Amino acid sequence: MAVSRRLRPVDIMLLGYLTITALVAIVRIPTHPRAVGVLVANGLMIALILLVTRQDLGRAGRLIREVYPLLLLPALYAAVDLLNGGGAAATYDRTVQGWEQYLFGEQVSREWWQRAPSVFWSTILHGAYFAYYLLVPLPVVYFLWRGDGPSARRSVLLVMATFLVCYLVFVFVPVAGPYYEFERPEGLLVHNLPARLVYGTLAQGSAYGAAFPSSHVAATVSATIAAFLGAPRLGLLMLLPAGLLTVGVVYTQMHYAVDVLAGLLVAGVIGALAAATSRDA
Repeated sequence: MAVSRRLRPVDIMLLGYLTITALVAIVRIPTHPRAVGVLVANGLMIALILLVTRQDLGRAGRLIREVYPLLLLPALYAAVDLLNGGGAAATYDRTVQGWEQYLFGEQVSREWWQRAPSVFWSTILHGAYFAYYLLVPLPVVYFLWRGDGPSARRSVLLVMATFLVCYLVFVFVPVAGPYYEFERPEGLLVHNLPARLVYGTLAQGSAYGAAFPSSHVAATVSATIAAFLGAPRLGLLMLLPAGLLTVGVVYTQMHYAVDVLAGLLVAGVIGALAAATSRDA
């Protein structure tokens, strides 16, 4: 008996991304053997997509249907590291550093914290960096709580489109970032709770080659745009932490300033498309 299912744009986008990364994994397995894990994970994620897109879902299933793309993000992010050989892949840091030098006359992420060390700002900006884990899903949670399914689905689509664009760049143009390339901040600058939370999270798993564009900035800005489109007051509340995060990823030496510009560009293009679609709807 045929199963009736309906694919949404986010489902089609995910299936396309999983197909591309599966092909990349097949090509890279000879040099990056752990990439075989991507094939297994992608197969499981495709099976999940087929399950949650059935039209005979119960109440719990319908809720999972709305949020499942966000639940896949940790696995999608981890797959980037497997595809890049966990640090074995050649990176394009020298190229990005050249852009940084040309645009700003220095390596901003290396020089800024050394030139203007501040325990206060280190605490605030590390806190803003960590707030990413709350800011990105916040609009979706809020819209579902309010019963606004269309806005929740739009938020998921915006955020996922942003992440997948960034992840594809990570796979084909890996950039390690200043966290790996330069001497890291130390002393009182990192002896605060937000900094410990950030570095503790990185220690649990950070995908190598995932610096350009900054998915932290891109996804946070996209989530903020999604909030503005469905609930302007929520968007205003998110604006300050999103701005601090955008600055903070450079001050804390997690990203080059060029990574931030690229992240803003990705979010801006996707957000503009979403806004235009909303006006036409």
